[in-house]
Amino acid sequence: MFHKYAFQVSTLSAVRVRFAPSPTGYLHVGGARTALFNWLYARKVGGVFVLRIEDTDAERSSTEMVDGILDSLQWLGLNWDEGPFFQSQRKDLYLTAARKLQEKGFAYRCYCHPSELNELRLQAEKSGKPWKYDGRCTALSPQDHQRLDAEGRTFAVRFRVPQEGAVKFQDIVFGDVEFSHDQIEDFVLIRSDGLPTFHLSVVVDDIDMHISHVIRGADHLSNTPKHILLFQALDAPMPAFAHVPLILGPDRSRLSKRHGATAAGAYREMGILAEAMRNFLSLLGWSPGDNRELMRTPELIEAYSLEGISRSSAVFDLQKLEWFNSQYMQLLTAEELEPLAKEKFIQQGCWNPDWEGESRQWFLKTLELIKPRMRSLNDLTGASRAFFADDFPLDMAAKEKFWKDERLSELLSQLAGEIDGIDAFDATTAEQALRTFADKSGVKAGLLINAARVALTGQAVAPSLFAVMETLGKAKTVRRLQAAAQILTAPAS
Repeated sequence: MFHKYAFQVSTLSAVRVRFAPSPTGYLHVGGARTALFNWLYARKVGGVFVLRIEDTDAERSSTEMVDGILDSLQWLGLNWDEGPFFQSQRKDLYLTAARKLQEKGFAYRCYCHPSELNELRLQAEKSGKPWKYDGRCTALSPQDHQRLDAEGRTFAVRFRVPQEGAVKFQDIVFGDVEFSHDQIEDFVLIRSDGLPTFHLSVVVDDIDMHISHVIRGADHLSNTPKHILLFQALDAPMPAFAHVPLILGPDRSRLSKRHGATAAGAYREMGILAEAMRNFLSLLGWSPGDNRELMRTPELIEAYSLEGISRSSAVFDLQKLEWFNSQYMQLLTAEELEPLAKEKFIQQGCWNPDWEGESRQWFLKTLELIKPRMRSLNDLTGASRAFFADDFPLDMAAKEKFWKDERLSELLSQLAGEIDGIDAFDATTAEQALRTFADKSGVKAGLLINAARVALTGQAVAPSLFAVMETLGKAKTVRRLQAAAQILTAPAS
């Protein structure tokens, strides 16, 4: 039966997975990958994907970080079925579980002061021995408890780890795993400030939410024996465990800010497509079992299995992500790209409402034209800005290379006049006019094509010049050619 804080399940499912980030920072790419693996598995088997916010660390958690995590998950398209649940609203549930564990003899009060424990830890370090709590408070009598309580001594609640034996379990990724009990200290369940620890809250929540599969990072592998002991002590069904490999930087060290952006949301700002990010992240520690790399989301879901997760750490390769993104830019139709482009233009403050009204067909045609050369959404307001706005940057290297000829000022001005005289203006008639004018002027057509491309787009490389002219329209083409002629006429500053 669900606790009063728990979500009431509307659809029963054998598979229930969860993603449980801590809002002490933005969503890390490692966390995003873990969320993706849970989401893919739930979608593959028709399970339930639960979102739980582990915000019991009140000092480090913040609403801003929660919002950032939710925004990043929504951008990635990892829609959750239940939640988000907040551990800060479920404290009574954890305290009740801790009391039951004490009543059954699985936990006890520890009155040791943090300074006392720190001194014991320092002594162990000086002697070169690993330190773990020696369980000294297990010997306290009921009279000792009364005396210490009367003195106002605060206490933590610790789990009583059996002295003999071992925790054995089969991890879906790492296979048979065993931890001897003498490797596990009597770990804290409730801190002396009355707040539950990660170990207690995560297990109680997994029980309460009927989680069937715990899919999380390999850095949690050492926590699993503690959690298994808690599941057993609480007489609860054991979930299956799958620990996914860590993500490393190119230098094979753990991914950190020195390798570049680590927050998933930062890649959205870089113009990375959500679907490209999903595809890229899915292959960090998982394989479909063949040589496929580019897989759209339905294909990913169909191919996904926990057995395809590797034990080896994965390397985050930014160039590979950029390659994925460039490939997806070509895979998307103009209609699929349209809402993403709109969002980017709105962010940059240069969205024109006409582009989804009378000018929508022009907008879609323009997206189709520039798409083959785009590597990210940011190209819309960067290298391709000239198609959508008059205030576009002029690449100085392109200017120096293709605007060197002293005759270009006059030639571009005259070409503008030729273009202006075309009645039925399109790519074909624009090309005919330029080539005819080049012959008449005794210059190579290439001189005018390259110079005009820079004038119209600000770039040395762009789609076919004549397709660009048709897309911009006659009036804008003429105006930009004349503006370029004036720039070339102006004395160098």
